[in-house]
Amino acid sequence: MAVFNTQAVTSRLGLVRLAAALCTCVAFSLVVDASIWWGQQGSWCLFAWCFSFAVSVLVLLLELSGTAGRIPVSWRNAPIACAALCGLLCLSASVIYPLYFLGGKGLGPRQGKAYSHGVAATVFSCLATVAYAAEVSLSRGRPGETVGYMATIPGLLKVVEAFSACVIFAFISATAYDTYPALQWCLAVYCLCFIMAVIVIVLCVTELTSYLPSPLHKSLGLYALLCALLYATALVLWPLYCFSPHFGNARRDSSCGSTHVCHWEAMLTVAILTGFNLLVYVADLVYSTRIVFITSS
Repeated sequence: MAVFNTQAVTSRLGLVRLAAALCTCVAFSLVVDASIWWGQQGSWCLFAWCFSFAVSVLVLLLELSGTAGRIPVSWRNAPIACAALCGLLCLSASVIYPLYFLGGKGLGPRQGKAYSHGVAATVFSCLATVAYAAEVSLSRGRPGETVGYMATIPGLLKVVEAFSACVIFAFISATAYDTYPALQWCLAVYCLCFIMAVIVIVLCVTELTSYLPSPLHKSLGLYALLCALLYATALVLWPLYCFSPHFGNARRDSSCGSTHVCHWEAMLTVAILTGFNLLVYVADLVYSTRIVFITSS
């Protein structure tokens, strides 16, 4: 006889997950119904909502059926890592969708079913972002509780680092990154740090951190230091070789402001995200260093 864990849907955490699943479902349903998505931006937003909905439903079903402990992942780490990722996806969709489909680049001032559906989808996307943020907050636990590494601030920062790198990859494809070896170095930095972040997340979620060559807190401290140094070089080289009059000298042209991302916008976005990710890695390094000192003492 099947026994269901009703706490999975009646607890505060369960209700927040239900709200996130509902909001993402409504968001992509409205957009698909009105057919107001196209191009890379539309595909990204639709993917963000559909992926987040699927993950939320999967987590709820595993919790409800009581089979969460039988799958080969750490249930202290997997749900909160997924919630953080889904929250970032919905946040990006909440910014990109109205910018490209409700503003001057998309439907503009047009009224009617398409416009109202787009506005409603944006609202539900924002609500989903709030719901995922609440899920992360509730999953972090209270003082004195034992939580997984992904429920700590350094663990959540790993998700932000990997996600930011994914967004960089999406924009860097629209730039002439193969023009100079320095820009190719920047691409190598983004790829290397992204791969390392994914490896750390996978090791934590699958509880395989014992395979690291040194204790977890020391290995992650070295990882954060290395990536911070690498991103520092990229933060210098990317703007220099893209916007300096002696090298790229990129300028905003007439193609910018249309329904697609122009060359200048892509390079500027990569530069901004490089600086943002560097700050994230510095914060990661600070928190990881504190953990090393606390553990050593």
